[in-house]
Amino acid sequence: MYDNWYAVQVRCGREDEIVRACDMIIDNHALIECFIPRCKRMRKIRGQWHNIEEILFRGYVFMISDHIDDLFNELKKIPDLTKLLGNDGKNIYPIYKDEAIFLARFGGSEHVVDISCGYIEGDSICITNGPLMGQEGSIMKIDRHKRVAYVDVSLFGQITTVQVGLEVISKS
Repeated sequence: MYDNWYAVQVRCGREDEIVRACDMIIDNHALIECFIPRCKRMRKIRGQWHNIEEILFRGYVFMISDHIDDLFNELKKIPDLTKLLGNDGKNIYPIYKDEAIFLARFGGSEHVVDISCGYIEGDSICITNGPLMGQEGSIMKIDRHKRVAYVDVSLFGQITTVQVGLEVISKS
């Protein structure tokens, strides 16, 4: 895993466009990878359940680079970038190491959080497989009807709640 992950704020709805532009325009020396963390979940459309992918952090694109000064200069070529998070005008900071490790494990090499499965026993959830396994403590709420779990994730030391797919097999 690379050391430096950066979160870049972009206009909502333009995330895919920004990633394509970065892949085409930015020098490979400056940018190792540009991606959008996503999650799989089930959504009911016209009475049928469908497996869909959604953006995990709307309005953000993540970049991995070991040459931030070069990347910062290259990013000036990309329209519609709002700002690098952690950029106080003078310095640019990567997201915290433990947050990058968590996001890498949570989304895997494809940066897509898969649907987890589990069951509810009394007042507690037990995750039997998927990326939420071992993360039960970070689940704040479960919506069984929408098949989602609301999970608290840390980014720059601030807690953000994201929705990820969760199939609850049984409840007792």
